[in-house]
Amino acid sequence: MLSLRTIRRFCHAAAIAPVAGTVTRAKSNSIQKSDKPLEKPALAKLKAERDPEKLFQLFKANAHNKLVIENRFVFEDTVSRLAGAGRFDYIEHLLEHQKTLPQGRREGFIVRIIMLYGKAGMIKQAVDTFFDMHLFGCQRTVKSFNAALKVLTQSRDLEAIDSFIRDVPFKFGIELDVFSVNIVTKALCDMDILDKAYLAMIEMEKAGVNPDVVTYTTLMSAFYKHNRWEVGNGLWNLMVMKGCLPNLATFNVRIQYLVYRGRSWQANSLMGMMEYLGIIPDEVTYNLVIKGFCQAGYLEMAKRVYSALHGKGYKPNVKIYQTMIHYLCKGGEFDLAYTMCKDCMNKNWFVNVDTIYKLLEGLVGNGELDRANVILRLARKRVPSFTKSQLDAFEFVLSKKQ
Repeated sequence: MLSLRTIRRFCHAAAIAPVAGTVTRAKSNSIQKSDKPLEKPALAKLKAERDPEKLFQLFKANAHNKLVIENRFVFEDTVSRLAGAGRFDYIEHLLEHQKTLPQGRREGFIVRIIMLYGKAGMIKQAVDTFFDMHLFGCQRTVKSFNAALKVLTQSRDLEAIDSFIRDVPFKFGIELDVFSVNIVTKALCDMDILDKAYLAMIEMEKAGVNPDVVTYTTLMSAFYKHNRWEVGNGLWNLMVMKGCLPNLATFNVRIQYLVYRGRSWQANSLMGMMEYLGIIPDEVTYNLVIKGFCQAGYLEMAKRVYSALHGKGYKPNVKIYQTMIHYLCKGGEFDLAYTMCKDCMNKNWFVNVDTIYKLLEGLVGNGELDRANVILRLARKRVPSFTKSQLDAFEFVLSKKQ
């Protein structure tokens, strides 16, 4: 008579046997399947294809593939390459088909199509897509309005932009938001219509849409750029008075203006205020302040700011290197200029040709031929390389002392 333990063991083995057989067959099948070459995924094919005709056909063949249609990077890359090849007919064909998909009922999906038309410079198709959204069963909100407005501003057609802002919100019951204000403000500033840009902000505020820090920063940058500093300063004061705190970009815009006006100490003080308010300066801030002190003749202060940059864990970028090396050479401090230039070149960052030439002249003039040869050797390794005439000019400086 079988014991209970034996029966259990037998049952357990019987249960395992079919499973083991199934696993063995599965392994066998997987081995057989693996003998076939694996087909390259659609995303990889689209990324690798360079021929516009084949790219169009490949995208068309995957028009219902969710991995493709939900991947905005694939869309952007495909549209960009087709636009580069001048195949706007292909772009229209692909994007018009996308509207007919179930995703076409989502506003976010239609916004992407509008922006892709804009990326290809197809402004009419982008605006038409917005007006036709009801045909796809998609509701319009301020999001799709802003997308169409942003694309329309690429036309720089002031009459068309005015008409769109004036008529469309009323027609479709859309309430504008601060992003609408910022799109219009930026467009008008880019067209150098600064007074109208300022008035647009005021009118929007009267309508209940309060400007934000982006609005003020855009306007300040434009007015400072056109040397209308009194308006720029007024905007800064207005912004602070209304309780809208400046951000990093706002501070950089104002510091750039102060440097341009030769007020390096004020620029440095403003950078100190940033830190007091908890806004961390970036490489742009440091480069502006360093440049300001250099241009004003305060090279020692520039070096202090450069050291402070290192002390706070930042690494200088090529613009900071360019500024420091240029003014160190101008001030005759070739030893420090050499150290910085060597460090910069070892990262494959290169200051301009005139600065390298000045540095080589200074090193040769001080009898430091070994250091001059190090700089020349690094210059020869540049990728992409300097032109032959530029390298010949560097070598000519060294030949004077040899």
